[in-house]
Amino acid sequence: MLAFDSSPPPPTTTEPSVSKPSRGHESYIALVWRRLRRSWTGMAGLILVGLLLLMAIFADFVAPMDPKATDVGFAPPQVMSFHDKDGNFVFQPRLYALSDSEELDPVTFQPIVGMDYDNPRLLGFFVKGAEYKLFGLIPADRHFFGSTDGQPVHFLGTDKFGRDVLSRAIIGSRISLMIALTVVFIVTLIGTTVGMVSGYFGGTFDIWLQRFVELVLAFPQLPLYLALTSLIPVTAPTNVFLAFVIFVMSALGWAQMSREVRGKTLALARIDYVRAAMAVGATDKRIIMQHIFPNVMSHVIVAVTLHIPSVVLLESFLGFLGFAVKPPLISWGLMLQDTATYSVIGSYPWILSPVGFVLVTVFAFNALGDGLRDAVDPY
Repeated sequence: MLAFDSSPPPPTTTEPSVSKPSRGHESYIALVWRRLRRSWTGMAGLILVGLLLLMAIFADFVAPMDPKATDVGFAPPQVMSFHDKDGNFVFQPRLYALSDSEELDPVTFQPIVGMDYDNPRLLGFFVKGAEYKLFGLIPADRHFFGSTDGQPVHFLGTDKFGRDVLSRAIIGSRISLMIALTVVFIVTLIGTTVGMVSGYFGGTFDIWLQRFVELVLAFPQLPLYLALTSLIPVTAPTNVFLAFVIFVMSALGWAQMSREVRGKTLALARIDYVRAAMAVGATDKRIIMQHIFPNVMSHVIVAVTLHIPSVVLLESFLGFLGFAVKPPLISWGLMLQDTATYSVIGSYPWILSPVGFVLVTVFAFNALGDGLRDAVDPY
């Protein structure tokens, strides 16, 4: 006969299970930001765009001089030096202005121009200079950098009227970037709305609307720009002229954006969750705003960053021809009017300095746009 042990089983110790912390779901914006940080060109463009916007917002503070103050015409750029007149190294940077010496040129018998080492102009940050109103409201006289004694300094030389080129280029960034951002905002608003509505409803409405879009795209833009801007009289106020230029650029620029958004909308309108929303009776407005618009925004953001450089180049080109901004406003295109003759460029090459600002701006927004495009759609 079998005997069964009725004693209780020995106690067993169970170690508590350690649950590993699960990572939360990453949002779409965080995912795009993580991808963007891996692109050095995208981050370089983002940093440059941020610096350009800060320079434009605080242009009066960043500019070392009053952009309307006059000095010697076509003065060459002054080179910053860290050496005194004896050649010893010094920590505080300084400038040496050009002056006529007592020696004469043996051929032309003109005074030889050289550096005035006896009267250096010390440089510093947050120096006192020309008075201005920050944001047009707050009186101030401090500048980010410049001469410590308030004397004029010309890092990029002067134009034909003796105005500082660097200060005018910094102040001009405000108008150039304002025109570009305003035009792109209007173009994006109109183009996105027209594209989504046309692609979603389709049918006869889409056909006729696209024929109108094609008519706008068929216009030769450059002759039309010149013709429309020439309609404004010279005596018109600067604000009216500037508003008309923005209107003309916006009226001719929204069509391309609408075609791109329409193509995205046509693809999204056939996705299952959009058809399910239609089946349950969701309104067209809700479907467009809740389902189609968020999915189109990624493409729109990239298109905006790539469209801003084209507007900056267009404004510079029209300003060079005299059809964009009129004095007393300052823009990069208006400054390039001084380079209309080859003799000026050959004798005073520093007048081309605004081209450098345009190149940096175009590179910054293009690099940011490329980085965003790879981050939004890595495949």
